[in-house]
Amino acid sequence: MKSRMNHPVMILPQAMNALQALHKATEGAGLPESTIHLVEVRASQINGCGACLDIHAHQLKRAGESDERIFSVAAWRDTPYFTDAERAALALAEAVTRLSDRADPVPDEIWAEAATHYDERQLGALVLMVAITNFFNRLNTTFRVPAGTRWD
Repeated sequence: MKSRMNHPVMILPQAMNALQALHKATEGAGLPESTIHLVEVRASQINGCGACLDIHAHQLKRAGESDERIFSVAAWRDTPYFTDAERAALALAEAVTRLSDRADPVPDEIWAEAATHYDERQLGALVLMVAITNFFNRLNTTFRVPAGTRWD
């Protein structure tokens, strides 16, 4: 598999700089690293982005996550491997990713459950990380960036 073209964030380095600055702005909000990568994996699964899924699964592995947790993200509701806070983050990530799947894209009950586990800064960072992941998913699937591509 080969990309259709060079990645636009490499062609337009100012775009990459802006995205890196946005990502950096979410650091220090107090979200656990594993939670960030779990929601990145889930959004990438939903969007069918092999490149991002590969990257974020490897990040989870490097962070010491078990194979069971990594392999079970797609079925998080039906496995015992996730905390209540992680489940709330995954539910929010799904809602934010699947905006057109329901009349109320991010229902109050999903938001309220997430808000019981995360403060306002953490919620802001969580939603920004899901948005950044969705952004990259859309670029990578459009340009057919293959899994295994690394930019670091």
